[in-house]
Amino acid sequence: MTTPASQHAPHADGMPDSFDVVVHPARELRGTLRAQPSKNYTTRYLLAAALTAGEVRVVGVATSEDAGAMLRCLQAWGAGVELIGDDAVIRGFGAKPGADVTLNPGNAGAVARFLMGVSVLTTGTRFVTDYPDSLGKRPQGDLLEALSRLGAQVSSQDGKFPISLSGPVRGGALEVSAEKSSQYASALMFLAPLLPAGLDLHLTGDIKSHAPLRQTLDTLSAFGIRAIANNNLSRISIPGAQAYQASRIMVPGDYPGSAAILAAAALLPGDVRLSNLRENDLQGEREAVNVLREMGADIVRTGDSLTVHGGQPLRAVTRDGDGFTDAVQALTATAAFAEGQTTWENVYTLRLKECDRISDTRRELEKLGFRAAETNDSLSISGAASVAGGVTADGHGDHRMIMLLTLIGLRATSPIRITGAHHIRKSYPMFFRHLEELGASFEYVAATRD
Repeated sequence: MTTPASQHAPHADGMPDSFDVVVHPARELRGTLRAQPSKNYTTRYLLAAALTAGEVRVVGVATSEDAGAMLRCLQAWGAGVELIGDDAVIRGFGAKPGADVTLNPGNAGAVARFLMGVSVLTTGTRFVTDYPDSLGKRPQGDLLEALSRLGAQVSSQDGKFPISLSGPVRGGALEVSAEKSSQYASALMFLAPLLPAGLDLHLTGDIKSHAPLRQTLDTLSAFGIRAIANNNLSRISIPGAQAYQASRIMVPGDYPGSAAILAAAALLPGDVRLSNLRENDLQGEREAVNVLREMGADIVRTGDSLTVHGGQPLRAVTRDGDGFTDAVQALTATAAFAEGQTTWENVYTLRLKECDRISDTRRELEKLGFRAAETNDSLSISGAASVAGGVTADGHGDHRMIMLLTLIGLRATSPIRITGAHHIRKSYPMFFRHLEELGASFEYVAATRD
C-alpha cells in the first residue's frame, strides 16, 4: 500500500485530500466489523437537536462529509457544536436560526434541502455550493415552489443553486410534489411544528422513497413532536406551536453503507460478521439483506449482527429498487456476478444523485466488460463468471459508484483503478479501511482528476 508524500495532509481515515484507488483482487474476506453510524439519521438528529432550545448529546454521529456539512451550517446559523469523542453536543437555536447567513452544504443534497425548509424561519439565508457540477445541477424547484406558496421570498437560478430564502411564512394546507425526491417533504416536516398553524401536507405524484419519510417521522417523534400520517404517507399533518425536546439520542448503524460490506462478503469466500444493524430499523436499505438472500447469499442474523458465509453461487433477481435506492449500486456489484439478468425497476431517482446512477453505471459496467441495459427508470445487468480488470474506471465523484466499482475490483482477475476515490468520504470515510480489516488490499495514488 502506497500513499504519495506529495498529497495533502491525511484525514482522519489516514488518507490524503484527493486520491485514486487501485483495487487488487481478493481471495477471501474474513473478520468482524461494527457498522458505521447512519448518515441519514445523523443529519436528521443534528438538525432536530439544533431546533431545540436546549442542549442535546447526539451519541455516535457519522463522520461523513454530509454530517460535517450539517454541523458546519448549523454553526453558521448560531448553534453551539462540541465534538466529544464520537458524540456531538448541540446547543440549539430553537425556532430562531440566525438571519442574513450564507450556508454552503458542499455536495450534501439532503442537508441542503432540510436546511432550506427551516430557513424560512428567518430572513436572508443564501445557499451556495462549491460543487456546481453536482449539487449545483440537482433540482430544488418543487421545494422552492412549496415554500413560495407558504409566503417565502425565493430567488434561484431556475430552481437551482445559488438560492436565497426569507420568511416569515404561514402554515396550513400545502401540496408538495414527491415525484423527484422525498427530501422536499422531509424539509417541510422539520419546519411544520415551529409554525403557529403547523402544516397539513399533501404529497402529490408517485411518492418516492417512503423509508426516508418514515425516518423523518421517527426523528420528529424522538424529539417530542406529534405528527399524524396515513398509511401511504400521502397525507401528513403536523400541528404547530410545538417545541423540539431531547437531551440524549443515539444514532443507529448505517444500512446503505453496510449493504456494500454485505455485498462484498457475499461475493468472496470467507465469513464476515457485521454488528450494530437493528433488525427492525426503518432504513429502507435494510431490504438489501433480503435481496442478497434472494440472490443466494448465506446470511444469518443474531440480534443486531449479521454474518455472511461468502462465496455462494448467486442468481439474478428482478426487484423494485425504489425502497432501497442507496443500496442499488452495491447490489449491482453482486448482480454483475450472478447467473442471469438482474433488473432494478422504478429507480428513476437514481438519475438525480451525485451522478446519473443509471446511465453512468451502465457505461462503467460496459467499460469493464459486462453487458448492461437501461430504460428511463430501470437498470439491467447480465451476470458474468469473471471480469478481467486491468482498466481505469471513473468514480464520477459519487460515493455509491465508488463502492460498486470497488466490489467489482475485488472479484476481478487484475487490478482496477478508480478515479476520485476520495469522494467515498461523503457517506463512508472508513470504507476502504474496513475492507482492509477484512483482508482486501488497495493502493492510494495521486488522483488523475477530481
